[in-house]
Amino acid sequence: MELTSAPLHKGQLPWRGLLLAASLLTYWNSPATAQVTVEAVPPLVAEGANVLLQVHKLLEDLQVFYWYKGDSGDESNEIARFIISTNMNTTGPAYSGRERIYRNGSLLLQNVTEKDAGTYMLRMIKINYDSPTTSVQVHVHQLLPKPNIISNNSNPMEGEDSVALMCEPKTQNTTYLWRINGQSLSEDGKRELSDDNRTLTLLTVVRNDTGPYVCETRNPVSTSRSDPFTLNITYGPDDPIISPSNTHFQSRTNLSLSCHAASNPPAQYSWSVNGVLQASSQELFIPNITTNNSGSYTCLVYNSVTGLNRTTVKIITVLEPVTLPVIQVTNTTVKELDPVMLTCISNDTGVSIRWLFNGQNLGLTDRMKLSQDNRTLSIDPVRREDSGEYLCEVSNPVSSKKSDPIQLDIIPDPTLGSSGLSAGAIAGIVVGSVAGVTLIAALAYFLYFRKTGRSGPL
Repeated sequence: MELTSAPLHKGQLPWRGLLLAASLLTYWNSPATAQVTVEAVPPLVAEGANVLLQVHKLLEDLQVFYWYKGDSGDESNEIARFIISTNMNTTGPAYSGRERIYRNGSLLLQNVTEKDAGTYMLRMIKINYDSPTTSVQVHVHQLLPKPNIISNNSNPMEGEDSVALMCEPKTQNTTYLWRINGQSLSEDGKRELSDDNRTLTLLTVVRNDTGPYVCETRNPVSTSRSDPFTLNITYGPDDPIISPSNTHFQSRTNLSLSCHAASNPPAQYSWSVNGVLQASSQELFIPNITTNNSGSYTCLVYNSVTGLNRTTVKIITVLEPVTLPVIQVTNTTVKELDPVMLTCISNDTGVSIRWLFNGQNLGLTDRMKLSQDNRTLSIDPVRREDSGEYLCEVSNPVSSKKSDPIQLDIIPDPTLGSSGLSAGAIAGIVVGSVAGVTLIAALAYFLYFRKTGRSGPL
């Protein structure tokens, strides 16, 4: 509902006598009737805003009503009065120029300050000179300024220092909250909060305590947040890591190594090979390496702020690529059931050897044996299924090569038949089978006559 107001006039009207008469007739300040109430709208107001002291169910048989600052009707506390019969109002000593009084009894306080907080009393003079009163409280809160975070240690060291973060400025009736990485922060074994939450203490900081931190302030009428604050925590260096992870490299190629260690501020790097300083950089590059470049490669990292250093050593071996191997065989055409031996000839040392048969890894049978170094493959006796293409492969950590294939041909033994068995073995199997059938028939015949109770033929 839109309220209309009457203009406020400075000075006194001849209502002083009327008030005196009312006071003599009623003597006491009657309590407000249950029907008249006053509420502050809004109930909590920020400095610089307006608040309406809104009256509900104002009495109809009034001559005049007054507003006072405070809970007493002293003349010095009078803000303004409204005279019903003339629809006029006048101001009192407590009028500041920011108040407006309305015919419906309400009072508007404009551009309030913290000094405007407190009790306001409405006093009404009825036609019968009764003077009921009612009061309302006005709560004024300042708009919170934007807070900022200050630290007692600008460069704390990991594992050594504690840090206190303070939320400034300090304001009355304010709640302080802390956030880290957007999440609410509370006390734990690593963090402590002051009684008013305004100071956050990080106990023995680690690198993950960097932040960012945000301080939030709240009161009943406003909320404000600081800009994100990030700690510059010095740490490291950690043990350096050398890349790539390879330890073997091929000769006549370029060697490129990189060293990295977590550190704040960034670490200083240096390289030494077999104890001799090579470079003061994070990268080490050696072109066209030879076997003479094998040795101990050391990366040293140093943090000038923490004063700590760390080293990592990598043993690097430079190898020549392997040469082409050759298979030596006792005979490439072998009679079935005879032995055969294949040897992989290589001029390289420290190599691994594997055998392939018809393009696949050779699966050893109980007739096959390899020497301890895998160079020699023995088959004894050979069977026709061993016929095929054989080759060997030699390798070291940087290269591998396969020999030219050798075709091993097996001459079948005619006495073994197509199954690979000799004629004698086949005859033995046939005789054994016939004997077995005869035995089973005789047993069945015996059991039959025993069951029927008849004797067999004499």
